[in-house]
Amino acid sequence: MIIGIDIGSTTTKAVSIKDGKVFKCQTICLAPMARSQQDAITAATGALGKIVMENRIDIKDIEKIKITGAGSSKIKENIFGIPTGRVNEIEAVGIGGMFLSGLKNIIITNIGTGTVIIEAGDSGIKHYGGSGIGGGTILGLAKKLLPTAEYSGIMELAKTGKLNTVDLLLSDITDNSISFLSGESTASNFAKMLDAANSQDIAAAIINMVYQVIGVLSVFAARAKNYSRVIVTGNGSINDIGQKILCDITSMYGIEFIYPEYSEYTTAIGAALT
Repeated sequence: MIIGIDIGSTTTKAVSIKDGKVFKCQTICLAPMARSQQDAITAATGALGKIVMENRIDIKDIEKIKITGAGSSKIKENIFGIPTGRVNEIEAVGIGGMFLSGLKNIIITNIGTGTVIIEAGDSGIKHYGGSGIGGGTILGLAKKLLPTAEYSGIMELAKTGKLNTVDLLLSDITDNSISFLSGESTASNFAKMLDAANSQDIAAAIINMVYQVIGVLSVFAARAKNYSRVIVTGNGSINDIGQKILCDITSMYGIEFIYPEYSEYTTAIGAALT
């Protein structure tokens, strides 16, 4: 059995790979994460301990541990005496994305605290770039703009939010459609911000802005390489409201967004498979 651990900036994920298949997955939160060597060690050992204890894995059956993510550079020695190796995070995302999707020659958009866009396939794994926009943006803005900074609370508020009190829409500035954009398309995020906008509206607008930016960047990357699909991974891949926004982008641009099973564990899985 091989354990893959992704030590991120806000969460740490552990997966076990047995006979080439995903066996078990676990997530722990420990914030602030990986800002010191001790935090990274606590995160890695905590995630390993959780997956071992909760799934009754005999530690003697663990052949090796592969670590990746922001905090992995802080760990210099083997964990609990088990051979431990460090894996480049971009490589882990690429390998994990291909494994989970069953596809090669793909664009992968990994949405975590920020967002990374990768091409993976026969010619190797290439890092295109990304954006500082991601899950961290949602949480950070919520601290100042909303009555809650808890992820579940933000999502609950956003469910009933109305974008037209916060975002400037094309219909606000013109009676005509522009190219393939309808009057309901966003002309500028947060550019209207009516006094009547409530917390629900602002929560919806925050998520809308983040996923619109991520979606359009992903579309540009896919079109540049003549791909028709984008694999979405990372914690942000399991956001139902975000998925709806990306679906709307698919309708406009014709690029399909795919969410494989275990998508939030992609990086940890990729590390285990290297």
